[in-house]
Amino acid sequence: MGNEPLFTNDTIVFGLLMISLGVIFYTSSKKEGFWFKYYKIVPALFMAYMLPAVLTTLGLIAPEWETVNSAGEVVEESTSLYYMASRYLLPAALVLMTLSIDLKGVFNLGWKAVAMFFTGTLGIVIGGPIAILLISSVSPETVGGVGPDAVWRGLATLAGSWIGGGANQTAMLEIYGYNQKLYGGMVFVDIVVANIWMAIILIGVGKSAAIDKWLNSDTTAIESLKEKMSSFSKEIERNPSLTDLMIMIAIAFGTVSFAHLGGNYLADYFSTVVGNIENQTTKNIFTFLDSPFFWMISLSTLAAILLSFTKARNYEGAGASKIGSVFIYILVATIGMKMDLSMILDNIGLVAIGVVWMTIHAVLLILVAKLIKAPYFFLAVGSQANVGGAASAPIVAAAFHPSLATVGVLLAVFGYAVGTISAIGCAILMQLAST
Repeated sequence: MGNEPLFTNDTIVFGLLMISLGVIFYTSSKKEGFWFKYYKIVPALFMAYMLPAVLTTLGLIAPEWETVNSAGEVVEESTSLYYMASRYLLPAALVLMTLSIDLKGVFNLGWKAVAMFFTGTLGIVIGGPIAILLISSVSPETVGGVGPDAVWRGLATLAGSWIGGGANQTAMLEIYGYNQKLYGGMVFVDIVVANIWMAIILIGVGKSAAIDKWLNSDTTAIESLKEKMSSFSKEIERNPSLTDLMIMIAIAFGTVSFAHLGGNYLADYFSTVVGNIENQTTKNIFTFLDSPFFWMISLSTLAAILLSFTKARNYEGAGASKIGSVFIYILVATIGMKMDLSMILDNIGLVAIGVVWMTIHAVLLILVAKLIKAPYFFLAVGSQANVGGAASAPIVAAAFHPSLATVGVLLAVFGYAVGTISAIGCAILMQLAST
């Protein structure tokens, strides 16, 4: 929680984010001069992420802040923009981008996608204890603490977040009983380190051809799928009428409403089922099943895959994935505004653990990618399916091609499933490393 920003009204903040995106797209469309050279180095998607972070760092906007009311009480306030983008626009984007999916082509991508995902998981599991051992040799107090204040307990919540997502993170907080008053520091490290890593991955997307050449990777299946999707789009391309646009919006948000309805129902149902499991470890492993967000994303994707077997797939010709991309960019901007770059120095010790941890994750991914000649796409999406989950894995996948967004979601769902059990393994290793 920080000081009150200059702009607290979501309508105004949303306008500033849209202006930022407009400026980025305008400058990135230049075909010569400074901006042309600039965007050859820095991808537009990275800028859509960093510009809001700069606005937050300057104190113009903020994800959360504190105010004092007339009674002298401190009131915690926050923006609803990320919630809106992740709950409304993300599933709508997934629907629009999945409408024209070539499911056979996605399965043809092969085993390397799954291999890179599990490499990413392993990197997080072993990265935590190794980071504790390395940092303890320099600054023992950073990884100390006893009882509920023990740093390894807090880091266990990071492991849950970086392998699965929010539901897994909460489960780890419950399992290891980390001091709730200190938990905010761990959430901060989660946001900062995960977002810095995502920024690096997005920069890599712009250099993917060179990285693939260095990895000596076989990109045939990916290029073939991208080519197939692009030629399908060109074949059915048409100038969208108002009717086309309204029907696409109806399909997208109609599916989202169904996904929310079904997601809430399933989350309630599984909450009871999971609650009745007597074995505490088994119960914690399946906590992700009572997350409405997990079900909402899964149902949106499943419905869109089913729609791809109908005439609805032809709306790709009217620009379905372009509208989906608009929603994705708005989501990226709201994720970017969560990051206050100036606060990194306030938690330098914990951030250092996070950076070392994420570096181990990255190095392992690079080594395995080099070994099995996996394309950068699999490295990037496999990593984000772990670290970022269903909110950011599709963003990274869609940066390669809109039709690949579904690959990110499918791998992120894996992350939810293995998140808590893998994080428990990581926490046990971190506890041993701390003693």
